Amino acid sequence: MGLARLARPANLPTAAADIIAGVSIGYYFFEKELSSASLADIQQIAFLVFSSVFLYAGGVALNDVFDAKLDAVERPERAIPSGVVSVKMASLYGVVLLIIGWVVACIVSSLTGYIAMALAAAIILYDAAAKKHGFFGPLCMGICRGLNLFLGTAILGSTSLWWIACIPILYIFAITLISRGEVHGDNKNHIVLAGLLYAIVIGSLAFIMIKETDQMHIASPFLLLFAFLIFKPLIKAYQENSPAHIKAAVKAGVLSLVVMNACWAVGFGSIYIGLAVLVLLPCALLLTKLFAVT
Repeated sequence: MGLARLARPANLPTAAADIIAGVSIGYYFFEKELSSASLADIQQIAFLVFSSVFLYAGGVALNDVFDAKLDAVERPERAIPSGVVSVKMASLYGVVLLIIGWVVACIVSSLTGYIAMALAAAIILYDAAAKKHGFFGPLCMGICRGLNLFLGTAILGSTSLWWIACIPILYIFAITLISRGEVHGDNKNHIVLAGLLYAIVIGSLAFIMIKETDQMHIASPFLLLFAFLIFKPLIKAYQENSPAHIKAAVKAGVLSLVVMNACWAVGFGSIYIGLAVLVLLPCALLLTKLFAVT
């Protein structure tokens, strides 16, 4: 159970959703029908999903390794400071998960292997150093999520859709800003900036779908749900700027990644793929009953 806690199981569906969304985007731009994917195509998608999940799990495990001393003071309930898992075991666990994630991505193609390698490097950079900086921490975390989406878009062997990664980079930058108040509160300025970034993300999603597809009318309910889920707790955290409300806003932001990815999947895939992605949200919510999100 201790190792499972380190991997943040409630967050893992968001990593899988990134890949499905990225694959939907990649297939759309290269005029392939995801709904008619062959068995070999489905196998490649599954490999990338597993790669993403392993990379994410390894990243959050190593995050707790690097934060062990701080967590002993601020989050003593976590697996390492509570004594459930040793630092040595958690370190080995995190590294092995990252290696597995990279190897599985290499099975798909050399390109996805390189992207997975870059993602693993960005994860380690964030865990070990970047998160200590007010600007580079959120940026590095956003790059990790952007690379994860990019991993999905690259399934057909092209890097031309790199610009799509800018959307999750902005979004995760916002969430990371909010999370700076999880322990002590008092982060209204960060919440205002995060709200602005949220609005830019939603506007960008809508603009891209209107410009590139004819699916905006179908994607609109998903986009509205996304906006509701992220702004409601954010406004609450601004009004009552306490660690509890800030943590709730962070949790909502992380889990709502599934809904954002469902928007991508509807806009560039189909309503059925979008709904399949959306099903991951209740799965994640059920896992929050057993495991922490942050």
